[in-house]
Amino acid sequence: MAHWLLKSEPSTWSWDQQVAAGAKGTFWNGVRNHLAKKHLMAMKRGERAFFYHSNDERAIVGIVEIIKEYYPDHTDETGKFGMVDVKAAKPLAKPVTLAQIKAEPRLAEMALVNNSRLSVQPVTDAEWALVMKMAGEKSA
Repeated sequence: MAHWLLKSEPSTWSWDQQVAAGAKGTFWNGVRNHLAKKHLMAMKRGERAFFYHSNDERAIVGIVEIIKEYYPDHTDETGKFGMVDVKAAKPLAKPVTLAQIKAEPRLAEMALVNNSRLSVQPVTDAEWALVMKMAGEKSA
């Protein structure tokens, strides 16, 4: 199974709001970048993604699970983009900041470091395991 990272501005959609959505989850909409769209299209039900707070916080704060695969985004007037549905799986024991990620040489090739503006990113198995360790979590 692949791993992912989804970025959200906490003032727009926060981890707490995602948790409050419960088991029914929510749609992850508003993506208007073609590379991010390709990543959404590749996501499979049951895969997991880091939930990243962008802007001031700049930290991975939790994990979401993909619960519905790619379908049209009702907020896209052009009809070119889609979305997936996600539900909160678990908060991280300790948030992992962008500064911590950039300071870790083994994460130098992570998309979050090299393509930080991309809102939907793949995460390799090795990157996932290392971030989970940095968060004080087991890499499940």
